[in-house]
Amino acid sequence: MHRITLKQRLQGSHGGTGMLVLRLALGVILAAHGGQKLFGWFGGYGLEATGQWMESVGFTPGYLMALLAGSAEFFGGIALMLGLLTRPAAVVAAFTMLMAMTVHIGNGLFLSNNGYEFALILLAASITLAIQGGGQLALDARLFPATRH
Repeated sequence: MHRITLKQRLQGSHGGTGMLVLRLALGVILAAHGGQKLFGWFGGYGLEATGQWMESVGFTPGYLMALLAGSAEFFGGIALMLGLLTRPAAVVAAFTMLMAMTVHIGNGLFLSNNGYEFALILLAASITLAIQGGGQLALDARLFPATRH
């Protein structure tokens, strides 16, 4: 009888192609948003301006919060696309989206009113990956194959 290690529990997954599709879509969105915050890419404002905005909505110190959120999104998004450390990256992404929802919750659900619907679906996708793992087509599956018992 083989014991499954904590590392295998965190990184293993028996999910199929659907997890790849979810990882790629979520990873691209998160990495792009992180790139906006960190580097000013894709029409973003970069760390300084994002930090000022974060400070204005109550996340202090703003620069550090922008650095943390941008890094979680950018590097977490890349990790999700690769399927590398999928569950930890998804947990960090979920927490980041939960924080994003606090900014938008007072505006209601709909994005057209600056609501929280976009953050909600990203939160749901992140939680799904945290539960299911990256799937058989993830680097995690290659690097840390699950032990069958």
